[in-house]
Amino acid sequence: MDILKKKLSKKEIEKIITAHDIVGTIAIIEIPKELESKEKTIAKSLLKTNKNIKTVLKKVGEHKGIFRTQKMKLLAGKNTKETIHKENNVKIKLNVEKVFFSARLGTERKRIMKQIKKDEKIMVLFSGCAPYVCVFAKNTRAKKVVGVELNTEGHKYGLENIKLNKLTNTKLIQGNVKKTTPKLKETFDRISMQLPKNAEDFLPEAFMISKKGTIIHFYDFEHEKEFYKTEEKVNNACKKADIKYEVLKFEKCGKYGPRKFRVCLDFKIL
Repeated sequence: MDILKKKLSKKEIEKIITAHDIVGTIAIIEIPKELESKEKTIAKSLLKTNKNIKTVLKKVGEHKGIFRTQKMKLLAGKNTKETIHKENNVKIKLNVEKVFFSARLGTERKRIMKQIKKDEKIMVLFSGCAPYVCVFAKNTRAKKVVGVELNTEGHKYGLENIKLNKLTNTKLIQGNVKKTTPKLKETFDRISMQLPKNAEDFLPEAFMISKKGTIIHFYDFEHEKEFYKTEEKVNNACKKADIKYEVLKFEKCGKYGPRKFRVCLDFKIL
């Protein structure tokens, strides 16, 4: 960021540093309104300071719709929105505008990966372009890893990523969790629910494919003063289903707003 020191103030540089992500060869940045007149300069500086970056895109608006996708605008570099991201010994191909993906969740994927035991059967609900599926299947001795995703684009890239990483113990299903899950005639040792918004609406379906001892990773968005609401959601769903459970861990997985966090409650079916 030395190049920017001549053109931006220290505070302005700090805003840019905290508001950009790198996915593969693409840098995705958030430009505050007061810096929009300098966005091209910022983008070109990113290209010069990081040789791995080939494209700089700007976020346009918020995540939208059930797929939580986001519009992007090209600021500098190669005109593409497709890339291959590398993390946790896997390659993840995706179009950053058509598929929700967070490079920042690489640490969370690794956290769950480390818990997986030999011969576990794992279900990933809302699997997207299959980053969790690939990380789990590639780095563990899981017997089987299944993913369910509604977004046809996410599913398409997921299938590509299974081939890209030469994985054989995986299966991807395209469809609505509420419709596909009841048709599955099997249970899983571990279920990861990657949808942090309204995930409690899908807990009944997760319970359908659970058994005694199943561990569920339940994601949620909450303000730091209301973390208790995450367990309330799980508790209410378990009561309705007449299921007993044990909380294993509560984990903060990253910020998504001022004092607001993506969180995960790991719990076991008793």
